[in-house]
Amino acid sequence: MKQVAAEREFDRQAMESRFKNIAAESGLDFVANEKIYNSRKAHELSVWATVNHQGTAFHNAIFRANYVEGKDISSTEVLADLAASLGLSREEAVKVLASDQFKDHVDQDWELSRDMDILAAPTFVMDKMKLVGAQPYETMVRFVLDNGAQRK
Repeated sequence: MKQVAAEREFDRQAMESRFKNIAAESGLDFVANEKIYNSRKAHELSVWATVNHQGTAFHNAIFRANYVEGKDISSTEVLADLAASLGLSREEAVKVLASDQFKDHVDQDWELSRDMDILAAPTFVMDKMKLVGAQPYETMVRFVLDNGAQRK
């Protein structure tokens, strides 16, 4: 993590402090990992979970596993356990992870992110405008309204 922070020129301690504060304001726990795990397979399995109508739940489970429990989200075992915890087939999850079945889908998503110069998650995009990072509800509402959405 320290090497990544140095290479990308960001203040790791400030970032972690901000995450902890946002999490605390939302009543959530946050664990700062010393490692950044390769999330490639987590992204691929999240596409599979979405196809199986569990995309949001799987995203939430990955977030909790990584940022609250400090788990290695590059691990097939961890990812398969997360899938099973949502009622998805653990065995099928392992097969999906081994197959690269959703590799092209994730490649396309990542290429789009590079093309749009998106470097952080979450990043919200509307009409080519970006809002980066976890934001308070009021900021999200302002962003959406500023980009042409109408209140109902």
